[in-house]
Amino acid sequence: MPETILKATNISKKYGKHNALHKVSIEIKRGMIYGLIGENGAGKSTFMRTVMGLITIDEGEIELFGETGITGLQRARRKMGQSIETPALYPDLTARENLRVQAANGGVSEREIDSLLRLMNLSHTGKKRTKNFSLGMRQRLAIACALVTNPEFLILDEPTNGLDPSGIVEMREIIQRLVTERGMTVLLSSHLLDELSQVATHYGILHDGKLIKELSQDELTNETRQYIELETSEVQTAVVVLNELGIRDYEVINGMEINIFERLDDVALINRSLVLAGVNVMRIGASRQKLEDYFLQLTEGSRHV
Repeated sequence: MPETILKATNISKKYGKHNALHKVSIEIKRGMIYGLIGENGAGKSTFMRTVMGLITIDEGEIELFGETGITGLQRARRKMGQSIETPALYPDLTARENLRVQAANGGVSEREIDSLLRLMNLSHTGKKRTKNFSLGMRQRLAIACALVTNPEFLILDEPTNGLDPSGIVEMREIIQRLVTERGMTVLLSSHLLDELSQVATHYGILHDGKLIKELSQDELTNETRQYIELETSEVQTAVVVLNELGIRDYEVINGMEINIFERLDDVALINRSLVLAGVNVMRIGASRQKLEDYFLQLTEGSRHV
């Protein structure tokens, strides 16, 4: 079985009467890109900060690389890198100088600096000071700083926040390369499910400090996949027609709706076959639940639980 990198069990954190986190349990295994999705204030940053030991928890247990307890967690966190909230960069230093400072603070050699500058597309910055960098360049430098110690587990809080479309694509590619080329495990956050769906292998949806759902990339694809939406007052007869057409992957939603998950290009053929069989087709057409609609459906539903 894959090695467990992080196991958080019933983590709770309270600020006054506000539950920033309430009994959150998450397990991340080696090689995962785990995406935490949630609105602003859902608890994403709080959870990441508890994992890094930047804030204490009120309840629960954190296990990292099989280590627990204060001493064990301190030892495990040496294998980790993080960029949480505002990147801590020195504005009057160059990218290379920032990385040299991080190397010195981490007690590691500087031999990785050139490769990190290349990885983050910062080799061309030369003597340009960080305060003159674009937001995307600062984001990439912050991640480079987190990578100086060659961590096994990387935590990134909203790494694409504020980036333009090309910067978002570039950041996704960098994260994927870190996993495939360097064997890292990544925990990252976003308030946009559609954005995370482009890079994450697993997802945890946080809402009001609670983990309301976890799912894999395949499960997300299955729950939001495209289908033909059919509405008819004669569902039983419609099912017979579908079976005669060799269609097996469909779901009867209620007494008037059927979702068909195959033969998506055969809407006209299916419609004609139904009509010829005397089925009253009230509505038929291709549909797909948008990722953000799916996210809103989950979070809205959790408010009434």
